[in-house]
Amino acid sequence: MAENEKINNEAADLPDSTIAQLDGLLPVDDFVEEVSVDGKKETRKGIYLLPNLFTTGALFSGFYAVINAMQDHYEAAAIAIFVAMILDGLDGRVARLTNAQSAFGAEYDSLSDMVSFGLAPALVMFSWALSSLGKLGWAAAFIYVAGAAVRLARFNTQIETADKRYFTGLASPSAAAVLAALMWLSSDFGWVGEGLPRMVAYLAAAITAVTGLLMVTNFKYQSFKGLDLRGRVPFAMVVIIIMIFAVIVIDPPSVLLFLFAVYSFSGPVAALFSKKTE
Repeated sequence: MAENEKINNEAADLPDSTIAQLDGLLPVDDFVEEVSVDGKKETRKGIYLLPNLFTTGALFSGFYAVINAMQDHYEAAAIAIFVAMILDGLDGRVARLTNAQSAFGAEYDSLSDMVSFGLAPALVMFSWALSSLGKLGWAAAFIYVAGAAVRLARFNTQIETADKRYFTGLASPSAAAVLAALMWLSSDFGWVGEGLPRMVAYLAAAITAVTGLLMVTNFKYQSFKGLDLRGRVPFAMVVIIIMIFAVIVIDPPSVLLFLFAVYSFSGPVAALFSKKTE
């Protein structure tokens, strides 16, 4: 006790400049960033907790998907990727609804997306089907990872100028959903391990590469960011939402694969029709 009191007394006698230098050596320190408040720049400490909790949950779900794939639990891995999608969709909306947007949150969300929707789906697909194809398998997986990285980098650099109504290139969560649903459906059919047909493995490689390439195209995809979740909607809209959930529950992997496959090809189809009408 006497020794601890001596140390505390010596620390109290240190000049403020020395204490500040010692604080800078701590492994965890306060985060400081410049935020815009009513058009004015202010310097504030700390980060917003609620939206970053959702982002952390999405990051953990992507990590959990990889762990499950390594243990041949492919259905759990696919579900984890969809959970990451839900949490990723919520963090930004929660930040906007609570006025808790920040540069830190945007960067953290982007890094989380790279793990959950870039690296995790590629590793899960490689563990499930692509590893049996040798170099072709890892090449398809790498095309997907590179596509996700380039897509996220482009999105971050164009975020201030891009049309909020559309995504340029397939969004990485949607690309990940296609791969997760395909793997989930195949797992239900027993197409895993030695029971995986060779043609399914080649199909998985082709879909992995194509979704990776779609992420870096200039095709326009509806972002659905114009939806007003706080406003009133017709009662029929609630009934439609309930019906959609009911259909998904009947056969989740089949319905989700169909929905996200249609969305993935909506960009090229829309571009084709727009050229024909010119």
